[in-house]
Parts: sequence; C-alpha cells; structure tokens
Amino acid sequence: MTGERVTQVAPGTAPAVHPSSPIPVHGPPVGSQVRVALGETGMRIFPLILGGAEFGWTIDLAASHAVLDAYRQRGGNAVHTADGYSSGRSEHIIGRWLASRGIRDDIVLTVRIGGHPDNPGLGSVNLVRSVEASLRRLGTDRIDVLYLDAATDGTTAIEDTLATAEWLVDSGKVRALAASGYTAMQLVEARILSSAGYPRLTALDVPYNLLHRSDFDGDLRLIAGAQGLAVTPSQALEHGFLTGAHRDRTGLSATVRGSQLAARMNRRGTRVLKALDRITDELSVPTAAVAVAWLLAQRIVTAPIVNASLPGHVDQLAQGVGVKLGRSHLADIARAVE
Repeated sequence: MTGERVTQVAPGTAPAVHPSSPIPVHGPPVGSQVRVALGETGMRIFPLILGGAEFGWTIDLAASHAVLDAYRQRGGNAVHTADGYSSGRSEHIIGRWLASRGIRDDIVLTVRIGGHPDNPGLGSVNLVRSVEASLRRLGTDRIDVLYLDAATDGTTAIEDTLATAEWLVDSGKVRALAASGYTAMQLVEARILSSAGYPRLTALDVPYNLLHRSDFDGDLRLIAGAQGLAVTPSQALEHGFLTGAHRDRTGLSATVRGSQLAARMNRRGTRVLKALDRITDELSVPTAAVAVAWLLAQRIVTAPIVNASLPGHVDQLAQGVGVKLGRSHLADIARAVE
C-alpha cells in the first residue's frame, strides 16, 4: 500500500462515484414516449404488444411476472391474453400482476374470447359468460379491447354476436371490439352492420409473419386497410423459429411446439434465417428484433403480438421497435422468402 493514496469515507456517507461509472437513468423508461394509435379505439400503445400465451403453460406465476415487469420497464403498456390460454390461468396471472403493481389504468388490456371450454364460441349466452369469467380472473371491471374469435364459432350470426357485444360496450365491461379469425367477407358484413348502428370492429388479429403470409395477404389485407383496422398480428416469430435459436431438429421435444418448429426446418426456412443473420450482423441486433422490424415495416401493421418466456426475450424483441430496415434489407428478405 506504500505510495498509494487512500480516500477516507466518513461513516454514513456514500463513496464517491467514479468518473467512468455509467450515468444512472432516472424517470420513466425511454420507450414510454413511443406510442402509436390503436386504430379508432382512442387508445395509444407501445408498438409491441406482450402476449400471455406462455403464462401458466411453460412458465409459472413468478416467471411470468418477471417477463411482464421487463416489458413495462422498457415502456410497454399493452398486454394481450385469451380466455383459452391455459384454461384461463394466463388471465389469472396477468390479473395478479396488475393488482400487485397497482397499474391497471396504465395498461391497455386486450383479451381474445371464444376459446374457453366452459363457454365456447360467440353465442349470446356464452359470450356474456366468457367476458364475466375473464373479468373475474383478471380482477378488473373492464376489458379495453375485446377480440371476438370467429374461428371458434361457425354457426352464430355476426349480427347476433355484435348485438351482444353492444350490450357489453354499453355496460362498460368492454371499451372497444376487435376481430380474430374473421374472413374478408365477414369484415365487410360487420362494417355494413356498424352502419346500421351496431358497434364497429376496430382491430384485427391474424397470424402473420415473414414466413406465414397466406392468411393475411390478399382480400383480408385489402379490406383491413380499407376499413382502417389496426392490425395486431399474432405468431410474429412463427412459434419461435424466427428467433434463430432453433436451426435443426436435434433436441426438439415431441410436443406441439416441437412439431411447429420442425415444420419450418426446410430449405425455405434456412434461406430466411440466413438472410436474417446477414442483417443481424450488419445492424448488431438480435434475429428476433429483425423479424419484429419486418412486421413494423409493413405500413398496415400497428403492433405485433409477441410472446416471451424470459425477461431477456423481451429485451431482444423490444429492440425491433427501434430497428429501421432499409430497402436492401427488405429486398433480401423478400428473395429468401420466395
């Protein structure tokens, strides 16, 4: 110690901060200033919606809350779930999080209805019961955006569904309505009914990503654009394949997720991952962020719905909001997808 100068710190005082130490950031997250309009709902959200499909299925309550906290720390304010996710456990987990953090008014809560085994479909009775059950599990008095899942009901007339939904809106249990699983013609019918006084659908959830485009490209895309719907595509990462973490069938489990990943491990999938790798190396961002950036580069997309099972996944996905893909990047991806 000879020749060294030792700085004495008085008891009860903090040591001096080294000049090269990181500057602490105080105040709201930077992402809290990034907001886009959610169609005609009047709500403004972070352009990345956190989905709750993993909550109660692959991760427990504590791990789910860690993911939700990480999303909010990055400025996120829109959370999506469904009454069919883990038979309602996802809603329960999100409800516990909202209550324990005291942030219900800060979060735009979107829920897809129609898939719970106790109240399946969109018939009048089951629709009301589904919403009431979701409200109980979520521990809230309202759902900000209710997605009506037409894929779960092929018999109920749209007019009957919208008539029941109108009561839910008028009673304050639902603020806005959205569509999931609707065809282009069903959206046209719904808009005609809205001109007759029924509530209007304001958003559309459809499976869509750079590998899975057939469900949206075509008439559905044209109608959604013409009606000014806020498109919030689900399956943004094609069940995790577009994260680049799974390159071959080695180690894939014999589960639904394993089968979904294996289905994309072909020449086309390999070409796409290689194209994303080149962009990843050039921009120094994760592969998942590039996949999110591609969706946001589609003008019709408002905010993708993404699922995460670790806080680190949220970090990677959130970076996609700040990535701006150039024409050459989009052209490279287009060639790989063909």
